[in-house]
This record gives sequence, structure tokens and C-alpha cells, in this order.
Amino acid sequence: MRPIEVTVWGENLHEQTDAAVRELYPDGMHAAIARLIGARLPEARIRTATLDQPEHGLTSAVLDATDVLTWWGHRGHDRVDNTIVARIHQRVLDGMGLIVLHSGHESKIFTRLMGTRCSLRWREGDDRELVWTVAPSHPIARGVPQPIVLPRHEMYGEFFDIPVPDELVFVSSFSGGEVFRSGCCFVRGKGRVFYFSPGHETFPIYHQPEIGHVLANAVAWAHQAEISPIMTRRSQHAPAGWFEKT
Repeated sequence: MRPIEVTVWGENLHEQTDAAVRELYPDGMHAAIARLIGARLPEARIRTATLDQPEHGLTSAVLDATDVLTWWGHRGHDRVDNTIVARIHQRVLDGMGLIVLHSGHESKIFTRLMGTRCSLRWREGDDRELVWTVAPSHPIARGVPQPIVLPRHEMYGEFFDIPVPDELVFVSSFSGGEVFRSGCCFVRGKGRVFYFSPGHETFPIYHQPEIGHVLANAVAWAHQAEISPIMTRRSQHAPAGWFEKT
């Protein structure tokens, strides 16, 4: 069987300007995410790409060879070239998987795929976050501890302005009392999209094995190009209850 081709994309901006982030991720968050995925999917071929590379490291050749793209962005959303966004968008519609992480919820590619602002409530505090599995039979939740405990994290809260997910896998609760839909699945065209909220840059989230477990499961899930009709419900912003033939 051909190995899964994974491209891990990261802005790599905070790591260059914030000493605390650089101390946590001396090789960049993208490198830490790649290691987490590789530890659980040793057969995968994983490359990394960053904002400052030519074409953000996402040339047509790279994307054509990518089965699953992971995306972490925050400070540089507006610096991502619209031509590259359109290129990624088309690849997702054609079947490439996409995993959007943490503050990537307001990235150009995620808002384009969702068709909404993707805004949310947040508090850059020092909360404990519990990530609860609400779909234990889902492949992304397979073997994941219940709950995942993040001792210190930024709070993300509702309302999260996204379409109703095709499948909701995780819901988070915070020490301040807030809740958040933290693990959401969508289908766009032939591609599978997963949003997973843990991953604030000033906390060691991408050093936790449980997070790697989720990411590896998500990569394997997103790689499955053949989608059943039930999984295309509400895809492409269709009305609720509509089903697309595949």
C-alpha cells in the first residue's frame, strides 16, 4: 500500500519573534506536529512547509503529491497569497484531506471552505481544558483517552460561527465554565476536513502524546477519499437533509 503523503504547514512566525514560543518549539510548531503524527504513523511520508518559503512551500507539485494537509496559522492569515488559497481549495474539492488547527479557524482557506466568518469567543487565560469525546465510534476518536486533559490552555468558547458539522467528535469544557465544539468534521467536494482546536503557541500542546493520537487518527480519516452518501450531508453548504450522490 502506498504511504500517506502528509504536508504539515505552519506560519512559523511566533517562533521567530516570541522567546517563550521559541523555547517550547525550537524547531517550530510545524516540526513538533510532524513528529507527533510520525510517531503514530511511521509509515507516512511527512514534509513540512512554512509561510516564508516560495509559494508558502505549497507549489502545485507539492499539493498534487499531498494526501492530507495540516494547517496552523494565526498572525499571518492576511499574508497568505490568495492564489495559494485557491489552489488548496481546489485540491480539497478534488479529494485532498485538510486538518485545520487552533487559530487556523480564521485562516483564508477554512473560512472559504466553511462560507462563514468562523469567529468565536476566546480568553487568553490559563485555563484547564478537558477535551471530551462525544462520538466514541468515530475513527478520529479511536483509542483516544476520555477526556484529554490540557492542564493549561487558552479558552475558546461558543458561539463558534461555522456551519453545523457533518460530525462532531469532541467538545471541550474549560475551568471558567465555557464549552466549545473542539473537534468538527466536514466534507467539501470529495475532500474531508477536520477542525481541532487545541494548539495555542505558548503552551506545550504539541508535546502531548494524546494530541498526536488525535492528529494521526485525523490524518488516516482524512486520507479516505471514498465518501459514503451519508457523509456528504450538508456538504457544499447544501440545505439540511440534502444528500449528494457519489
